[in-house]
Amino acid sequence: MGKHLAVVVNGSTSSAVQVARIVRECLDEGKTVVIDGLGSFRPYRNRGYRFVARSALSVFLAYVQEDRRHVERLYDALEARGFDPWFDRRKLLPGQNWPRSIEDAIESTDFVIACFSHNSVTKKGGFQAEIRYALDCARRVPLDEVFLIPVRLDGCSVPSSIRREIQYIDLFPDWERGFRRIVTILTRQQRKRVSA
Repeated sequence: MGKHLAVVVNGSTSSAVQVARIVRECLDEGKTVVIDGLGSFRPYRNRGYRFVARSALSVFLAYVQEDRRHVERLYDALEARGFDPWFDRRKLLPGQNWPRSIEDAIESTDFVIACFSHNSVTKKGGFQAEIRYALDCARRVPLDEVFLIPVRLDGCSVPSSIRREIQYIDLFPDWERGFRRIVTILTRQQRKRVSA
């Protein structure tokens, strides 16, 4: 995979000029410049450039640190199937305001996969806040569309407030079977959105 550049801009004109200069330099060096949620600028033929719009469905992965290995496996599998997963360890940059960046990622994603486990259901902190925020965002999605996909990594109990309204998927004891169900849901929703 090629090198990518990620730039955080505060919106000022001087910052926009700086970003344009950095993007141009990276493209001149043959690098790809990814703009999260929009697409990427790529070198194209004799020092030309082209913009490739994001076409892959984006999938935000909510989890607790203790389950990182499981979520990295899910991230890699989704990426290999052509999806655009969002995983804080691979997307957040040093110095970024992570709570705001996570909210932005949840607001702009196509789906949120909430990874529940014995570790996450009782732990206070960021995961709980992410799930609450995702539920708020889900209220803006049409009722017949999928936004939040609860996934169990082990035999934990999914919170009743979610379990009452949303069917969950088990990634245990048969990870492959559970993953195929996730892919089926994502591709079905993608086809539904394209035909609408």
